[in-house]
Parts: sequence; C-alpha cells; structure tokens
Amino acid sequence: MSLHAKIGVVGATGAVGSVTLALLAERGYDDVRAFASSRSAGTRVPFGDRELLVEEATPAALGARDLDLCLFSVGTTASRELVPAASAGGALCVDKSSAYRLVDGCPLVVPEVNGERAHDALDGDRIVANPNCCTIPLTCVLRPLHEAAGLLRVRVATYQSVSGAGARRMSALAAEPPEQHDLVMDWRWEGDESDEEAKLRAETRKILELPELPISATCVRVPVMIGHSEAVWVELERPLEPDEATAVFRDAPGVRVLELPDFPTPQDAAGQDEVLVGRIRRDGASPNGLALYLSCDNLRKGASLNAIQIAELLLGALAPTAR
Repeated sequence: MSLHAKIGVVGATGAVGSVTLALLAERGYDDVRAFASSRSAGTRVPFGDRELLVEEATPAALGARDLDLCLFSVGTTASRELVPAASAGGALCVDKSSAYRLVDGCPLVVPEVNGERAHDALDGDRIVANPNCCTIPLTCVLRPLHEAAGLLRVRVATYQSVSGAGARRMSALAAEPPEQHDLVMDWRWEGDESDEEAKLRAETRKILELPELPISATCVRVPVMIGHSEAVWVELERPLEPDEATAVFRDAPGVRVLELPDFPTPQDAAGQDEVLVGRIRRDGASPNGLALYLSCDNLRKGASLNAIQIAELLLGALAPTAR
C-alpha cells in the first residue's frame, strides 16, 4: 500500500467527507485533493496541519487520469454521474452512496466480513460500493455468529443519529433542544416499509452471501448527534450460549465487547473505530435465540473508515504499480 497514492475525496465539505479527510491525514496520506459541488469550489477544508483548496467535482476533473483512487461521499444521483468518469480515467472508486450497492457484479464490502470481495473490482470496472451505515456494524456481528452457529433469521431495530442525514440536520439539532428537534423520517416509503429498511435487508444478504436469509428491520431517527445503535435478535441453527457468543465476539475483528454494567451507547461509540457490542443474552421468544445491542460511529466505521479500509485493500493489491 502506497501512502503516496493520488487520492481524491469527493464530497469533501460534507459530514462524511470531512471525517474522511481527517482519517486520511491521521493515516499518513499526503497526496490528497478535495472535491465538492460548484457551491463549495474555491473554499478550503482542513487536512491535518494544513488546508486543501476545494475543486469542483465534474466528470472532466475526475476523469483526467491523474488520480489513483477516489472516495465518494455524495448523493446517489451525483455518484451515478461522477463515478463512471473517475473509473474511466483509471481511478479506483469507493462509493458511499446507494448507487452501486446492489448492482450485480459490483462488490459491496465490509473488510472484516468479506474483504476478499474488494479484489473483484480489479478485474471489472474498478468500483467498490460502501454499505449503508447500519449494514456495516450489523454484518460485523452477524458474520461471526453465522460462522459459529448458523443464522436462521434476524430482526433488527435501528436508532439512527441525525448525522446520518447530513451536516444540515446536525446543525439543526445543535441549534435547538433535542426534545424539540424534528425527527422527520427522511427515507422514502415503499408500501409500509422504508427504503432504509429494504436496503438494510438486501445489503446484509449480499455481504453475507445469504440471499434467502429472513431479515426484518425497523429504522428510526433519534435526537443524537453521532452514533447509530441497533437492537438485534437472531435465531440460530445450533444453540449458542451468551457466554459462548461473547467469546466469539471477542475474537471478531472490528468488534469490542462491553459487559454489564457497561453497555454500548452512541456517546461511547463516537470517535471510535470499533463496533461496540453488549447486552448479549438469550432471547426466549425464539428457539436458539440471542439478543444483543450495538453502537457504532456512523461517520467513521459506518462510512469513512470502512471506505478507507476498502481503499487500502485495493491499494495494497496494486502497490507495485501505483503511480
């Protein structure tokens, strides 16, 4: 992996983009450019102990064949316009929108869960999709459970912070008391299910490569600035005692177990790279059932860090030929 790879951060002025820049600086990358919409072009953003001039993100700029890697933190419509241009220009692309997550042949990757799939992009169009900010921590805990005892079905309720809806929602929460904040559901409805719930199910199935796994999800916003939490109930093929599940999680990459009286909270997860897991107990409502609770920093592991980890897998594979 080359720390001198030429990297473009697209959507650099947003909540996720700013965390992406901070993480790249922390990890020692030095050849980084910031891109955003025409509204932000010409401004400057922090990058370590210096600032970067924000360039306008256009197909021509990203397809100019002078970038090794592009990390996209923009909306689905913008990704569909910009990612193909960057890919055609020779850049590896990691996209955080939903544009490519469920496209056949496009890898959807959580490095601790299915990192080997990232390499599939090197033989294709050089695009890897970054999953939804709740799918990432969910699959980090489901994969070790599946390997230990086999998953039969999953039920999950998510409690998602306003940072998942962007910087403007964060500013709105900061400006008023949490109990007065408008917790509008900012997802589209597909019948009686939101598209967020449908994405969580479909993406989890794709990452785990369990296309028929029954998953029921309920997603809501809560008046929390940063950090998504999830209550998870699983039914397993074989019995797994809570202490055995705890031992499984202790050996799982990217996961940190908290035991009572400690338990996961968004406040504890904020600024952390790991998925916090706790309250691991039997679920008496289903055979071989377990219940657990998790919290994760949705801007770090739920978005920016996961994308950078994907990028490092790709750059590592291409290290001998990096520009």
